[in-house]
Amino acid sequence: MSQDRKKAVVLLSGGLDSATALAVARRDGFACHALTIAYGQRHAVEVAAACRVAKALGAVEHRVLNLDLRVFGGSALTADLPVPRDRAEEEMSAGIPITYVPARNTIFLSLALGWAEVLESFDVYIGVNIIDFSGYPDCRPEFVTAFERLANLATKAGVEGKGTFRIHAPLVQLSKVEIIRLGQSLGVDFGLTHSCYDPTPDGAACGHCDACKLRRVGFEAAGVPDPTRYAAGA
Repeated sequence: MSQDRKKAVVLLSGGLDSATALAVARRDGFACHALTIAYGQRHAVEVAAACRVAKALGAVEHRVLNLDLRVFGGSALTADLPVPRDRAEEEMSAGIPITYVPARNTIFLSLALGWAEVLESFDVYIGVNIIDFSGYPDCRPEFVTAFERLANLATKAGVEGKGTFRIHAPLVQLSKVEIIRLGQSLGVDFGLTHSCYDPTPDGAACGHCDACKLRRVGFEAAGVPDPTRYAAGA
């Protein structure tokens, strides 16, 4: 029963990576408490995807927290800025793109850490990945390690020695192909997930943003059918 298992908080965006991270946490034997942040992102359809994924992968609890980062903007995902389209792989890896949301993973991990402390859990999972992605600074192993140190310094549970917080980033060094194959082996239904940064009003993937291109190439290279519903002509 779930009350007999150790608890973990899993950040769940509704995308391919976070769904696989949830499946890994379940494989690792944790009772998974999924946390989704509705942060005013233009691709808010991913919140509905997160709800589908949490249910399908047996999260014991799923909470959606509203935190509107549009008040700051600074990103094509939270402000009226164009999402880059049809960029070559070299261009995607050349610098930090406008789809970077300032301090997003720092904010998200802080919220997950707060919930974990209330749950008396010392394990937080996040699906960050530095390979085959756009070079976001808060997806790097160095960031995960630094936040883990902070978690143990900044919490009552950590200071009192009740346990040691661990930030699990099981996908951080995996390619998109490896993530897809891992997720498939763990029973992830990728048809429930959403990755597109600039979906159509009915939720179809644009097929042209960085996230769509990386997802599509990943499925092709993995030899796995791509279940994504793309917009007409994409």
